[in-house]
Amino acid sequence: MNRLFGTNGIRGVVNIDITAEFALKIGKAIGTYFKTGPILVGLDGRAGGLMLKNAVISGLLSTGVNIIDVGLAPTPAIQYAARELNARGAVIITASHNPPEFNGVKVVGSDGVEISTIEEEEIERIYFSNNYVNVNWRLIGGYERGGDILKNYMESIIRKVNVDLIKKSGLKVVVDPGNGVGGLVTPYLTTLAGCETITINSNLDGFFPGRSPEPNDESLTLLKKTVKEIGADIGIAHDGDADRVVFVDEKGGFITGDKSFALLVVKTLLKNGGGRVVTPIATSNIVKDVVEEYGGQLITTKVGSVIVARTLKQVNGVIGGEENGGIFYAPHQYVRDGAMGAMLMLEYLAETGESLSKLIEKLPKYYQVKKKISCPDSLKEKLLNKLKENLKNYKLDTTDGVKIYADKGWVLIRASGTEPIIRCYAESYSQKEAEQLSKWGVDLVNDSMRELTV
Repeated sequence: MNRLFGTNGIRGVVNIDITAEFALKIGKAIGTYFKTGPILVGLDGRAGGLMLKNAVISGLLSTGVNIIDVGLAPTPAIQYAARELNARGAVIITASHNPPEFNGVKVVGSDGVEISTIEEEEIERIYFSNNYVNVNWRLIGGYERGGDILKNYMESIIRKVNVDLIKKSGLKVVVDPGNGVGGLVTPYLTTLAGCETITINSNLDGFFPGRSPEPNDESLTLLKKTVKEIGADIGIAHDGDADRVVFVDEKGGFITGDKSFALLVVKTLLKNGGGRVVTPIATSNIVKDVVEEYGGQLITTKVGSVIVARTLKQVNGVIGGEENGGIFYAPHQYVRDGAMGAMLMLEYLAETGESLSKLIEKLPKYYQVKKKISCPDSLKEKLLNKLKENLKNYKLDTTDGVKIYADKGWVLIRASGTEPIIRCYAESYSQKEAEQLSKWGVDLVNDSMRELTV
């Protein structure tokens, strides 16, 4: 059977892969699967979002399912609302960090966590078989607009941190939502916590004119410059739907997601006296080292936020995280949440009284290089199998893709579940060695691809 869902929902280019017709049909398939409501429907600020939201709603209503339209909101706010409002589930129109031309559909369950692979496959089966419920005209589902879900969501976050302590610290913060829906939440939270808050790229614009929706070292030039020039303590950046958060230190230095996650692991394990920490196989050994140092237990998974979320819930973990800036704080909710991660970091700065750069300096030293290689979806599985065959004499971990353990570090090669690319991660004890491992990994991919296409 063909797959629609990747590692984080369904994504594609608007009006090419993800059309109004597709959204109508997938809405009917989701409604047929859920059978009952209410189902929340919300969206981020991406282009085409309103078109797709309305088409999904029409499909859901045609199956007799009642829906609540919660409008524009960060993905984690909609996930929080699904749980708090006792909904049957939620459908979110988003493509997270993908380029502006992309949009997509994410489906979550009653607990706010993305549905499982088994559930995704059932929705796909209904979609491809056209075996939809089509109710009598008297039984068409009901529609209502939701209330202010952002208020309850922000109040939950505020309750999880020591606001008085943050206020006393007098932090100066620059928030860069990247023209995404994080601008509806994070600047208000930092202001409520008494921080002097400056925003950039905070106007909601689905074409993302300020920067790429993916917050990384290359895209955050303005944030790094602003933090340094105005003497701010920290810069906070989100992706398009604000389920991720990355940071810039007071010197204008970009902090990788592994390092910021490691700091929040230290903070959480100290507070809880230990606990289980969940992270994918792509995460730096920095996290492994601090978990061991502070008495925690590390559990590694395949890459994918749904896998981390469901594992965190299953093992009763205290925190989860991804190298891309995803922070899953269990006391709040079992999903990655950019605003929650941002407020935890501000609380940690207030607790320690130290600068972000000083805290980072205390972490174990590893260096990573990340590359993307274009690869058609149809070649991904064959490519990974070819790599396994070509590398059979190396120590490998095939939990997700191919992780190759070398003398001075490791290389992970895996297929993206959201884009037509192969991701190559390399880690070592120095930048030079990480770059050498990265080049080796990219060469391995290109050589294997040539073998397949000859």
